[in-house]
Amino acid sequence: MWKSGLKWMFLIIGTMIGAGYASGRELWQFFGHESGLAIVLFTLLFIIGVYIIMHISYLHKTTSYFTVLEILMGKKTAKYYDILIFFYLVSTTVVMIAGSGATFEAFSIPSWIGIIFIVCIMIIVFIRGVQGVVTLNIWLLPILIFGLMSILIMYSIDQQLSFIIDWGHQHNWYAAFTFTALNILSILAVLGAIGEKIKTKGEIWIASVGSGLILGIISYIYNNSLIQISEIIILYEIPLFAILKNYPAYTYIVMTILLWAAIFTTAISGLLGIVTRIQSFTSIEIWKIATATVIILLPLTQLGFSNLIAWIYPVYGIVNLVLLAAILLFPLSFNKFSKDTL
Repeated sequence: MWKSGLKWMFLIIGTMIGAGYASGRELWQFFGHESGLAIVLFTLLFIIGVYIIMHISYLHKTTSYFTVLEILMGKKTAKYYDILIFFYLVSTTVVMIAGSGATFEAFSIPSWIGIIFIVCIMIIVFIRGVQGVVTLNIWLLPILIFGLMSILIMYSIDQQLSFIIDWGHQHNWYAAFTFTALNILSILAVLGAIGEKIKTKGEIWIASVGSGLILGIISYIYNNSLIQISEIIILYEIPLFAILKNYPAYTYIVMTILLWAAIFTTAISGLLGIVTRIQSFTSIEIWKIATATVIILLPLTQLGFSNLIAWIYPVYGIVNLVLLAAILLFPLSFNKFSKDTL
């Protein structure tokens, strides 16, 4: 139970911690000053949302996100959200691929090399199918979390930052809902694809609570650090580099590699949601669908990493509030989600 629960936990975190999150750009877009309460609320909303999605996927042994959508929103509404989720996954995957290009540029390597590199590795992973995606997250995520937390804690100590929330000045609390709504969409797409592989309810508790707490803690420490450099963030495509600028070169190199790993895991998760949905209409092998998809998406990566995040993420965050509401209110439908199934 613990092994499987941790496996799903890392899959969830890998879906969340991508180019936008690990770079700090996504966190700054939604949070920033007076957001301590917002991050606490996000943690709670995320745990509840993930638990409900996994529980539905487990009960119905789902293999793609559409079944979960139908249960949550009804068949008619699910058709519209099916299109929305598909294009969200497409745009997220494009953002991740573009993020790989931006990471390579940090070493004065042309962005197109970074883009081609990540595309080739993505195709190789999908040759192993869904299991290849899960295995990748199990190996990469612990290293990524440790590296990111290490640099943030070190920076917080160096700058003597306080972790106490000033509850009297928390005017940005509502950002918790749009931030959770934005990210719950990709989580639903990925968890809907692995429902048939979840064996026990204990796995669901471990994955939902574990992922929520880890992401909540990282988000708070990260946001707290970004506040200290708020005046210069605009000068950086990747805010994390503003934190690293006063550290030795090797720290910069290691964190850049870890940032790329975060980009890669989310790109893989987004592509998983896309190909499993397409595969429900065809018998074509999953790696062939993945190859065709990334080739088609390549031209869109030229729009730029920070531009894509600035325009796409807030829009989806607002639109997805309806989906988040449907997830959170779903347990009230006792005929679908009765107490004895919890």
